[in-house]
Amino acid sequence: MAMYATERPVGVDTMDRTFVPLPRMLAPISAFIRHRALTYQLAKRDVLGRYRGASFGLLWSLMSPFLMLMVYTFAFGTVLKSKWPQLEAGHTHYSIILFVGVIVHSFFAECLTRSPGLVVSNQNFVKRVIFPLEVLPVSMVFSALFHLCTNILIFIVLRLLLDGDVAWTMVFAPIVLLPLFILTLGVAWFLASAGVYFRDIGQIVSVLATAMFFLSSAMLPIEVIPESYRWVFFINPLTFIIDQARNVMLWQEFPDWSGLGLYCLLALCVAYLGHAFFEKTRRGFADVL
Repeated sequence: MAMYATERPVGVDTMDRTFVPLPRMLAPISAFIRHRALTYQLAKRDVLGRYRGASFGLLWSLMSPFLMLMVYTFAFGTVLKSKWPQLEAGHTHYSIILFVGVIVHSFFAECLTRSPGLVVSNQNFVKRVIFPLEVLPVSMVFSALFHLCTNILIFIVLRLLLDGDVAWTMVFAPIVLLPLFILTLGVAWFLASAGVYFRDIGQIVSVLATAMFFLSSAMLPIEVIPESYRWVFFINPLTFIIDQARNVMLWQEFPDWSGLGLYCLLALCVAYLGHAFFEKTRRGFADVL
């Protein structure tokens, strides 16, 4: 999609050739740059709408991950007695180690499971020719980013309560999570479009999201996995990010800069391909819906 240097009304997606086109390399983020106000409003509506009518309102964004953490900690830390080298050394608590994996997975899984029904559930926008449909996945990812931030806030509080300190290397957490954000956006564009034509995708990604949690380093370190099965965990795009997040949020280690650079490059490729697929297939949305 081409971008234009002159400011245009929010929500308008007309092609006025009098505008000067910006570089095509910025096409995947044009939805946010050109319609940032609309993206913000949609993300805000999504967050507030999710808790509308609930007695605790937005407090559920803090309570839900904490309750899930209690369940996981009891099931895997107490009952199954998962082993971590740092846990045995007394460096931190199992719940804190587990929570980092939950934070990363929850962000990706939320976007993964919601993307296939994103366009289908907003058919009124499809009928409007001037509405920029490409902002729907963007606003959804930013909505998930809000929940990721609340989870990190809970993590900081728990770390202070249980361990009495917070790793100074946590300042690198946004850099570690940035490649995952880019990757998630590309996947969201692709699934949002594919979900219009293949409704079964929604059922598949729900199972996939659960599998990606248990087949990653969220629950246990790679070192305890038999070598013949480790490749399954390594091809999971969450494993590397979870490990890097633990390095900076728990172990006070610097990120793997070369690994993050390669991951970011691959994530950008996915974002470009996902955006191109969405733009190519969006022409048939109205006919299918």
